[in-house]
Amino acid sequence: MRHGKKFNHLGRKTAHRKAMLSNMASSLILHKRINTTVAKAKALRLFVEPLLTKSKTDSTHSRRVVFSYLQNKHSVSELFRDVAPKIADRPGGYTRILKTGNRLGDNAEMCLIELVDFNETYTTEKKSAAKKKRRRGGSGKGAAKAAPAKVEAVEDVEIVEETIETEAKVEAPVIEDVKEEAKAEAKTEEISKTEESKDDKTTEDDKQKSE
Repeated sequence: MRHGKKFNHLGRKTAHRKAMLSNMASSLILHKRINTTVAKAKALRLFVEPLLTKSKTDSTHSRRVVFSYLQNKHSVSELFRDVAPKIADRPGGYTRILKTGNRLGDNAEMCLIELVDFNETYTTEKKSAAKKKRRRGGSGKGAAKAAPAKVEAVEDVEIVEETIETEAKVEAPVIEDVKEEAKAEAKTEEISKTEESKDDKTTEDDKQKSE
């Protein structure tokens, strides 16, 4: 008879229930997440979370206490070596239960129980959602911060205009020199053409006289 016992007996006697929870806790520590029924997951959470708190103090006594519950040296070493440093800053609530629907055979309510700090995708999504949105315009601190950026942009534009003007001033005399050279070359070409035409005329006159 139950007689005021509030925990779930899970339809098993004491020895069977303790062995099952010990095995499930070892699997959870080694694999970081397991699939089970919601009733077993809730019972497992009450069983494993005090052990996770105990693992924060790495001493021979705490290791022996945890080993008396788990009876698995591999899971104990994994708990104190890998799990304990990650949960050091968390003051409880080390596990998460995610319901996954009902089982086909007996329609039992199924779930996934996992260690919170070892689900990296879930934690990164929450962190990205917690970021504050920035306002584009408006008065206040945001406008005061935006003003220096505008001033810097105006200064950049002025610097660019000054550089263009200086380049134009430097290039102007060079262009004038090139134009003068081109004019001089054109004049020399015209003079050479006129001299050639005069020579041709003199040769023609000499031929006519000889005839």
